[in-house]
Amino acid sequence: MNQLDVPALQRRLAAFAAARDWQPYHTPKNLAAALSVEASELLEIFQWLTPEQSDRVMADPDKADRVTDEVADVLAYLLQLCEVLGIDALAALSAKIDRNELRFPVPEPPKPPNNSKPPNNSPTDTESHSSE
Repeated sequence: MNQLDVPALQRRLAAFAAARDWQPYHTPKNLAAALSVEASELLEIFQWLTPEQSDRVMADPDKADRVTDEVADVLAYLLQLCEVLGIDALAALSAKIDRNELRFPVPEPPKPPNNSKPPNNSPTDTESHSSE
């Protein structure tokens, strides 16, 4: 599955839960709690790693499998929570990105101090010139 088909994944998760009579337990509170637990299990993998070690975590096949499984668990509970609450996860994410772009605009490049020379944008001696 290359494309993220959220509705299809939600249907599969709902069918899985229905086949096992788990729907009574899939309340917003329980799903939010399960989501938190799974996110904590993901965090546990990284708990004592240095930043450099965490950058390389997917190079270790055993850790990569654990990370992948925990990410899947987090996503599964998040999608189930969204389904129960009637939230369109992708629309919610898009709207949040829009708000964050307004809230945190791209910083403007620093302006040179008034007493400094403007940057030299002329070609250097090492550049080739068509008139030469």
